[in-house]
Amino acid sequence: MEVRQRGKALLPLLAGLGLLAALVMNAGAAAAGCREALKTCGTLLIPSLFPFFVLSGFLNRLGLPGLLGRLLAPWAARLFGVSGAGASALLMGLTGGYPAGAAYIADMVQSGSVTREEGERLLAFCNNSGPAFIVGAVGAGVFGSVKIGLLLYIVHILAAIAAGLVFRGKRPCGEIQPLQLDTADPALALVGAVRQAGGAMLNVCCFVLCFGAVLAVLDAGGLLGFLCGVLAARFSFEPRFVRAMGTGLFELGSGTAAMQGLHPGPASLALAAFLLGWGGLSVHFQTLGVLSGSKLKGALHMTGRLLSACFSAVLAYGAGLLLF
Repeated sequence: MEVRQRGKALLPLLAGLGLLAALVMNAGAAAAGCREALKTCGTLLIPSLFPFFVLSGFLNRLGLPGLLGRLLAPWAARLFGVSGAGASALLMGLTGGYPAGAAYIADMVQSGSVTREEGERLLAFCNNSGPAFIVGAVGAGVFGSVKIGLLLYIVHILAAIAAGLVFRGKRPCGEIQPLQLDTADPALALVGAVRQAGGAMLNVCCFVLCFGAVLAVLDAGGLLGFLCGVLAARFSFEPRFVRAMGTGLFELGSGTAAMQGLHPGPASLALAAFLLGWGGLSVHFQTLGVLSGSKLKGALHMTGRLLSACFSAVLAYGAGLLLF
């Protein structure tokens, strides 16, 4: 038992030392990867995510979960086995993008709107990609079509609902909190929301920079290209397709950039839908970052994202067969 524990501790250490050696040998590539990641943060992530972070925190402090809880309670309990307040996280996650849904859930748990048990179950299907990224970056940016972006967004919504049905509870776990608009101070609520959003945004950008540097080092060392080439030859896939899959599994923004030039078709739509549903390891670490201090565990989040990615890929492939 002790030997096994030492082995588990030694493996991350060796991996870290290996990355350190690769970083020293490819410092220029790492710097270039960070610059590209900074560009992604400045032109896409911060403009699309920060306003939603602020708004979600502000509305949460003003009692939005309590208000929506009364409105959504009947169908939320029947469909997902969650409280109405918990169901409002699905709306926020589908409009705010990664990891706004997780931040909203963590805030609700800390305020007592939902229990920790319900919060962890909500993480499985309420932290999703937003319309700005799916329609703008993927639909218009990759495929040159807003209509394809809207199709992918609809697929994303349906996959989230399907994942929610899989993780359905027997009964709502949380209690609907009373609306407190008459006692909340809007000015203090806004100050707290902006401060919290700033910390969450910094957390997101730091992970994007980290994974951007790692991917750049792997690419410069030839490892990423070698693995993609082997897989492309083995399964008769287009090299660009395999590269987009490989990078997208780590970081969604890099995977999206790698999809540039792919011909629209059932397979490419399924790939885009899968990567949007999975979110990349970077998103999973971003989510863990915004959950820190909330006592929420992220195990169900990763399972839910993988399940949602599979649902998305199947739905998008079927839609592609009808369209192309």
